[in-house]
Amino acid sequence: MVVTSAVLVRGLEKSFGELRVLRGVDLEVAPGTIVALLGSNGAGKTTVVRILSTLLAADAGSASVQGHDVATHPAEVRESISLTGQFAAVDEILTGRENLVLVAKLRHLSGADAIAEDLLARFALTEAADRRVATYSGGMRRRLDIAMSLIGDPPVIFLDEPTTGLDPQARLEVWAAVRELAAGGTTVLLTTQYLDEAEQLADRIAILHEGRVIVDGTLAELKQLLPPATVEYVEKQPTLEEVFLALVGTPNPSPTQERP
Repeated sequence: MVVTSAVLVRGLEKSFGELRVLRGVDLEVAPGTIVALLGSNGAGKTTVVRILSTLLAADAGSASVQGHDVATHPAEVRESISLTGQFAAVDEILTGRENLVLVAKLRHLSGADAIAEDLLARFALTEAADRRVATYSGGMRRRLDIAMSLIGDPPVIFLDEPTTGLDPQARLEVWAAVRELAAGGTTVLLTTQYLDEAEQLADRIAILHEGRVIVDGTLAELKQLLPPATVEYVEKQPTLEEVFLALVGTPNPSPTQERP
């Protein structure tokens, strides 16, 4: 089957009682791209992801993943995706390696040890592989969580606000992990409320507001919606993030440099 859209959503609606959360959402994600679904708290981003993940039924409209309808072929959809929620789903009692091996065995994959070793290397966790996850920093836990999501090589991954609650250094580590996904050809649908996150990572940005996608395009296309910028010469002051990183240093991917 030739897949022209990794994710295709048309007229999606969902209400909880009298609260209409989705009012006709349209969204398309091309294979191998990163699309950011941007919106404020309560905009309906997680609801869209839950419907696409077959965890929630829509009231109206249609949605498909890798050409499989989420309502009529949920098993095929679940085989095509992986979901990383807002909180890292890792076992703190186990080591990083043990977490990865466990998931590989649960998926009935052969060569679980080799799979774990490869992912540990890809996400700069090799040196911390045999430490309990309880000793990991927030950024390391989230990187491990994303690595676990890749077991089985799902073509589509949903990242639901993956940097919520992380410090600036940990956020940059997760951004690097997301770029690693895209470099490997994985399709990523990323929900976020952080403007800079969407700007840094996404090939396309869809803004969800009051239950509808009100604009969808590249960053350059979105900027063209505003009047042309006027040129002014002003003294540039450093941002708080620049000050923070200058003082503490840029994040080092080596786990030996991180502290829980």
